[in-house]
Amino acid sequence: MRQRSLVILTSVLTTGALTLTACGSRDDSGDSNSNAKTEIIIGVDAPLTGANSATGLGIQGGVQIAVDDANKNNTVPGVTFKVQALDDKAIPASGQQNATQLVQNEKVLGVVGPLNSGVATQMQQVFDTANLVEISPSNTAPELTQGKNWQTEKVRPFKTYFRTATTDALQGGFAADYAYNTLKKTNVFVVDDKQTYGAGLAKLFKAGFTGSGGKVAGEDHVNTGDTDFSALVTKIKDSKADLVYYGGQYDESEKLTKQLKDGGVDIPLFGGDGMFTPTYIETAGDTSEGDLVTSVGAPVDSLPSAADFIKKYKAAGLKGDYGTYGGYSYDAATAIIKAIGNVVKDGKIPDDARAKIVDEVQKTDFEGIAGPVAFDEYGDTTNKQLTVYQVVDGKWKAVKSGTFNG
Repeated sequence: MRQRSLVILTSVLTTGALTLTACGSRDDSGDSNSNAKTEIIIGVDAPLTGANSATGLGIQGGVQIAVDDANKNNTVPGVTFKVQALDDKAIPASGQQNATQLVQNEKVLGVVGPLNSGVATQMQQVFDTANLVEISPSNTAPELTQGKNWQTEKVRPFKTYFRTATTDALQGGFAADYAYNTLKKTNVFVVDDKQTYGAGLAKLFKAGFTGSGGKVAGEDHVNTGDTDFSALVTKIKDSKADLVYYGGQYDESEKLTKQLKDGGVDIPLFGGDGMFTPTYIETAGDTSEGDLVTSVGAPVDSLPSAADFIKKYKAAGLKGDYGTYGGYSYDAATAIIKAIGNVVKDGKIPDDARAKIVDEVQKTDFEGIAGPVAFDEYGDTTNKQLTVYQVVDGKWKAVKSGTFNG
């Protein structure tokens, strides 16, 4: 799986190259000799309203705190950072439009997001053409970094795309292993929302589960935005499945699990990180008890390195859910800020700043608040930590953490 002064750069539109309008220190007045700090923008793209917005707002909040910390600590001398957050509403076409808008703003030197893998597929080319670095804290579809034929031949499609979340190639197998070997489930009904993330994750779970010896009782699909799952509940009930695996987001799964339990199907619903939010439990209520998810990384609330971040997030009254991707968003923004610090000296932005920042991000290696931050040759995080959570007494509780190599 979980986010944005405009100068239209004709060189981007015609040649794909970025030419900054000045190479000296700049301020809002345009006076290159001013002592004022140069303003640099970290863009954010995520769903800030509508579907998935609780998680998307958490991404925006994580980036905001990283930017606030950089400004307070004068991390990059001569530079003041600002956040420009754009709402993609979890719609791929909106994400593409936002990418174009961010590229056209010469002050944007890095972008965090998007939340959804399907949105990312429409943004990557735009950023790559403009040499603008993009780090997603939440995209998990393997093909985004390793190409459409990643299972047989890994080829990196876009050098400007990175992520701090590990992939579904690991998450799907991790969940399947837990379902079969720990929960002792043997007969699963698989459902997905037909989106890039959900369908891909469900496919990988199914492969891992059957590979371990489990059976598939049935399969079906839903549409994003669906609210009535009565027909699906009947299919699941008739299948005699002992587990439902759902590939998709919390917006639909929180309703599906409630209708399952209300319909007399008292079996757990298991999903991926797209379901990992307090909103899922709040909406499903008591019917969510016993449900499970996998999510990337270790529980952020359990990490001493994230304590200060959580304190600041709560004190600022920021909306959204910091627990899912807030820490990864903070680390993604920090990676961009550190890279900018290696390129922009005394507020002076070189003409090829965006391309140089991409190169610097590739070299990233530091200890983030959510774990080590570094990227392999595909732009994937080297942090392969995963966690299984279960709803226990109305809250997500970590029940297993570790790495999975297939």
